[in-house]
Amino acid sequence: MNRGKRGIFGGRRRAGVLLHLSSLPHDSYEPGMQRSARHFIDFLYEAGLSVWQMLPIGPSHNGSPYDLASSHAGHPVYISDDPLPAGLPAGLGREEGVARLEAAFAFCEERGQPPELEIFLAEHSGWIDDYALFQTLKAREGGRPWWEWPQPLRDHESAALVPIRASADFRRHRFWQWIFFHQWADLRQYARNKGVLLFGDMPFFVAHDSADVWAHRDLFRLDDQGRPDVVAGVPPDYFSAEGQRWGNPVYRWDVMARQGFQWWRERLKTQLTLFDLVRIDHFRGLESCWEIPAEAQTAAAGHWGKAPGEALLDSLEGLWANLPVVAEDLGVITDAVIELRDRHGLAGMKVLQFAFGDDARNPYLPHNHVRNAVAYTGTHDNDTTVGWFNGLAPSVQDYVREYLGAREPMPWALIRAAMASVADLAVVPMQDLLALDSCYRMNTPGSTRGNWTYRLSWTDIPDDLALRVRHLTELYDRHRPAAD
Repeated sequence: MNRGKRGIFGGRRRAGVLLHLSSLPHDSYEPGMQRSARHFIDFLYEAGLSVWQMLPIGPSHNGSPYDLASSHAGHPVYISDDPLPAGLPAGLGREEGVARLEAAFAFCEERGQPPELEIFLAEHSGWIDDYALFQTLKAREGGRPWWEWPQPLRDHESAALVPIRASADFRRHRFWQWIFFHQWADLRQYARNKGVLLFGDMPFFVAHDSADVWAHRDLFRLDDQGRPDVVAGVPPDYFSAEGQRWGNPVYRWDVMARQGFQWWRERLKTQLTLFDLVRIDHFRGLESCWEIPAEAQTAAAGHWGKAPGEALLDSLEGLWANLPVVAEDLGVITDAVIELRDRHGLAGMKVLQFAFGDDARNPYLPHNHVRNAVAYTGTHDNDTTVGWFNGLAPSVQDYVREYLGAREPMPWALIRAAMASVADLAVVPMQDLLALDSCYRMNTPGSTRGNWTYRLSWTDIPDDLALRVRHLTELYDRHRPAAD
């Protein structure tokens, strides 16, 4: 299927900001992110922006939003004490903060599950019990990975799980997810009322130590003890001379295909319950993925293994005739990957920081952009634009200035280029809108220190920033459209 010239954005030009949920200001006395998230949506509205892109919002093991305990669940840290779902008494308002949430759970324990909770559990029955079992056992086993649990628990034996299902901890994890999804739906409606789309991120692979792998071992290349024979990563590239050994288990595509890719269909269904648009991280893995022997210390020992991307995307299009998906098509990209992306009409990514290292045919240079794409100054894996530009050789800086015809300092010259791009969507990291340097970088691929810690402060936002951004969105026909 090819959507032609209109693409996933329906031919409408938009602009947005990349800022992860964890980077929002957060008061220690207020749980969750509801208040901060709404305030940020208000900023987007004032700036004429209509897309908020963020990273995965699931429960993380180590702070990385790409190392998740579940590909469905929301991180409990984002749960606020308001609003609470229908079915819980208004009298709980006498409590505040975390105490109010605990009082809500205690009410359900005493009075029984409200009908609204029962409906939620039925709607999410494909994953929520396994997630609650996994998190309960993870805590009881001292945080050890699931393949080190006692054999009956490791192997997901029904009889061994009966007492876990009867525990309050199991019910609490399901309760938190009910609250999370209720509040997220409320936030998404708030964004819609402001004409803002929420743009999520779905990692291609899932964490080995996750409810997904524990509960669906047949879908992954694991031995009898649950350990992988090969793991995923990427070969040597721009970010790392040795490549990146991610350690995620590789899929058993033959089993997934026989099941009609049901696991993927359910996964995307959850993401499109939460978001209006979804980026598939490492999209090239749908054509082939870098498989590394589990015993290898670096990614250099890997090889490309084929994946049934055509059949998988056909299956997904059977549920969504117009997949609102952006393909992260960066890195080592072959003609086969590009053909797969274009055949299904998926938007690609054009990162301007990658544009100035070759010649005039570089696909990231603005004159080579296409409409069905997202133009970025940089992503969460890049340095900030100020840091990137300061690190260039003087001759390259001169080339960048000449190409852009820059009359403005960085990062605004690159922001203007993204806004002027023919790409239907332009996205700018919040750090670039604030002209921050390398100290505020979100992530350095291949490293494990100092990542995912950037936190915005409302006082960092200049009083005239919204007006300045709005001028660019209006100038380049990206101004916030009326709410759909």
